[in-house]
Amino acid sequence: MKKEDIWRGLQATAKGALSTRDYRAPALAKRLAGIGLEAGQIVSANRRSLAVVWIPGVEIFPRIIYVQRHRGLFGEFARRDEGVLGNLKFWPRQWATARMFANTAKGFHVHPPFIPEGEDAAKWLRRQFAKKTLANYEAEQWDVMFFVQGRVEMILRDVREGFRSRIMHFYIDGDNHRSSNNVAVVIPPGVAHALRVEGSEDAIMVYGTSTNFEPAFEGRIASDVESALLPESWRSFLAE
Repeated sequence: MKKEDIWRGLQATAKGALSTRDYRAPALAKRLAGIGLEAGQIVSANRRSLAVVWIPGVEIFPRIIYVQRHRGLFGEFARRDEGVLGNLKFWPRQWATARMFANTAKGFHVHPPFIPEGEDAAKWLRRQFAKKTLANYEAEQWDVMFFVQGRVEMILRDVREGFRSRIMHFYIDGDNHRSSNNVAVVIPPGVAHALRVEGSEDAIMVYGTSTNFEPAFEGRIASDVESALLPESWRSFLAE
């Protein structure tokens, strides 16, 4: 049967409005910058194939979770002076934890990059990452994030002066969901980041920062998702 004939049993108006979904998978780079990728697909891909959308300074590295039958599980975060954090010479000054309830999100947050007095911001930042010089970890907040429970969607956008606004969109599994999506993420200052919990399970994360927590360095962009209003009927009743 000819392809154009398979819909002959439909009314003309329905056929005119008909469309079919394209199930072909876009290139990995396009998906990472668009609909999102599983974190495991990112770490297993050739980094060069993602270079066009990869945000300079961001690192995503795999973790191995060991299940102990009838007892629980065990997973390392990182070892000082080893692996990705060792290569970056980045060891957190402060560790913290956060719990996100199911069906909640953290809006975009960004930390200010350090720019020396008298330096042009764009030129300084491009030079820093082009030469892969060590960051001034004591003057700017870098994050490394680990997820120990639940599943989350993470979106990153580069908003640094002199850099293209690249986007990275991917999905991470917590330790209690052992998979190739058990990863840690390093986020440099100047890269806005947002999280959304997937499914009906709370998400728990542990994260290290290169500086101590400083509210003034917690810049917020499009974070109104965190401050949803009470229902209109409740507000009307309380206002009476």
